[in-house]
Amino acid sequence: MEREFLTAEKQVELKKELEFLKTEKRSEILERLAFAKSLGDLSENAEYHTSKEAQGKNEARISQIEAILKNAVVVEANTDGIIDVGSIVTLIKKDSGEEKTYQIVGNEEADFASGKISFESPLGSALMHKQQGDEVSVETPKGGIIYVVNNVS
Repeated sequence: MEREFLTAEKQVELKKELEFLKTEKRSEILERLAFAKSLGDLSENAEYHTSKEAQGKNEARISQIEAILKNAVVVEANTDGIIDVGSIVTLIKKDSGEEKTYQIVGNEEADFASGKISFESPLGSALMHKQQGDEVSVETPKGGIIYVVNNVS
């Protein structure tokens, strides 16, 4: 598995989710399975099959989180003004003057709606290793957009 870049906050969030899935969620699913088994014939028992499916999904997510945490590199924003994973970047759209702020994060943490973009996304990769005052050009389905890096923190 590839290295996963996480902020310290995302690492804590994943550890909490893992603990929840291993304890509360696992117990809840096991109780549902026990109840479903008590109903008798398992071949046509929808409750049993639904619970088994939930158990599979829960165990898969546990494995996924464990792998992410095992291979995680916890990052903090650079203080040298160079954009890297963990940096918070304020951009100004050159044609409209519109200002946008994003945090550069790893893929697991990316959430465009909350202003967190992956360093591997088109905009994220264009911003990597740039600094205040630099221009970056990004191709979108609507055409090219040029941003000016206004601030890096």
